[in-house]
Amino acid sequence: MLGNNKGLALGSDNRDVLPNNGTATSGLGSFKNPPKSYQEMHPGAYDPTARLKYMDEMGIWAMVMYPNVGGFGAQEFLKLKDPELMLTCVQVYNDWQTEWASTDSRRLLPISSIPFWDAAAAAEEVRRCAAMGHRGILFTGEPQSFGQPFLADPYWNPLWEVAVEMNLPISFHIGSGDITESTVKNRIAAYGRAATYTTIAIDLLLQNGRHVSDLIMSGVLARYPTIKFVSVESGIGWIPFVLEAMDYQFRGNNVREERPELDLLPSEYFARNVYACCSFEQTAPRRLIDIIGADNVMFETDFPHPTSLYGKEVHIRIEGGLSDCEETVRRKILWRNAQKLYKVADPSAEDEAKRGRAIGTPEQA
Repeated sequence: MLGNNKGLALGSDNRDVLPNNGTATSGLGSFKNPPKSYQEMHPGAYDPTARLKYMDEMGIWAMVMYPNVGGFGAQEFLKLKDPELMLTCVQVYNDWQTEWASTDSRRLLPISSIPFWDAAAAAEEVRRCAAMGHRGILFTGEPQSFGQPFLADPYWNPLWEVAVEMNLPISFHIGSGDITESTVKNRIAAYGRAATYTTIAIDLLLQNGRHVSDLIMSGVLARYPTIKFVSVESGIGWIPFVLEAMDYQFRGNNVREERPELDLLPSEYFARNVYACCSFEQTAPRRLIDIIGADNVMFETDFPHPTSLYGKEVHIRIEGGLSDCEETVRRKILWRNAQKLYKVADPSAEDEAKRGRAIGTPEQA
């Protein structure tokens, strides 16, 4: 089903999950009743061999792993308030990710956490991780919320330059901006826990729309025409509206009079430089792909999080969301776009046979 038994699922958050925190509930829990120990979790949440077995069962060839143990944009490390310790934590986590993925580095694809509070150190860490086989870079979509310069500032040039040099995409994971804990606690008191989680989820999804808008207007994409960014876990339904609104405001405000270097429309920069990911959506994949661009969309599962697609729902959502798409479009979304972006090798005949055994289908000659 996933492109001749090949699928690349994004949004696989590979976290060092502590008991009772509710971040690894796929198949065996929920926000309300999370697993209380590793033994109660799906083993694929922490065991790479079990993860690969689950992927075989789902028909998923590779997963991109996002290092949000330090926050969705590594912002949690700032609480340590010790630059040397903060950098050490980032490096240790990246080393651990590399070791975890080494079970099959063709299929488990790490995304580098970076010390974004120091652009030069961040660029150096990207180089170090690229040498270990990492496939992308995690970054916050709003560094200014953490006392750092805006995206437009030349301060970030070392990061953009190393991303281009190493041909590594930069990811804006949802929640990489400011998530004020006190606001969450106050809302839980007013709305209840489940309703608060629902509103927070929408806040995070739409926050990425603001991050993409800020990125486009920053001029980074104009200065670095080959750089690639990914909006992770944010869905795709909001993209046509945001791009249409940006184009309208761009023209109406005569932006080029002030910023002549922005020689493309916002929607054109998005088409050239930005990817986004879909999972549960059923409307946008059927009706909006031609507007968003079939070359800019990738499929994700977010396993093992509470909001992830798990088990049969993976295929149910694919069939429902992509049923009206041409096979070439389906193949781009489920495989080709991500394969190209993350430089993923095709599975071998032996890999295909192994997957066939995992799901109980007869081997092909």
